[in-house]
Amino acid sequence: MTRVFLVLVLIAATASESGAKEADSTAVREPSFVNEGIVQAPIEDVWKVWSTPEGWKVLGLAKVDLDFRVGGLIRSHYKEDGVLGDPGTIQNRILAYEPPRMLALKIDLPPKDFPFKEAWRTTWTVISLEELDATRTRLRIASLGFGDDEESRAMRGFFERGNAWTLQKVQAHFAARTPEGEAH
Repeated sequence: MTRVFLVLVLIAATASESGAKEADSTAVREPSFVNEGIVQAPIEDVWKVWSTPEGWKVLGLAKVDLDFRVGGLIRSHYKEDGVLGDPGTIQNRILAYEPPRMLALKIDLPPKDFPFKEAWRTTWTVISLEELDATRTRLRIASLGFGDDEESRAMRGFFERGNAWTLQKVQAHFAARTPEGEAH
């Protein structure tokens, strides 16, 4: 938990250098909301969901290009016939990570039809994994930086539902595996 707090402090400090408006909306001490649950898999397997292109496809994405490094991009597309880089591409920037425990992301460029045209600019997400034992991992998705304006509130609801769905997809993916790690 201390490492995640330090990442958040660094992000807030960086935001304060880039302008008062952004600093006010990102200098948050607590997550705006958290989705959390237990995944029936070893922490290393759950980490692969977030650190490999194949893993991101567990989340229902058809295409993923991943430059896994601080500052690197995760470009993804939900449509099989989509092309990475076209207007339907979702682009997230990696802010920080600590394998296999934490990944912090920020939307770098939403898809063109994303309905929240401004609110996304001040938000970020911290994905935390905690090993409970050799076969179970706690997955925590904390979303931060949401404002109090109408667009931010609507986007918060969108991501609360979306992150709950993401958590369920990860849980279902591993629940469908045998104890040896093979798919049924």
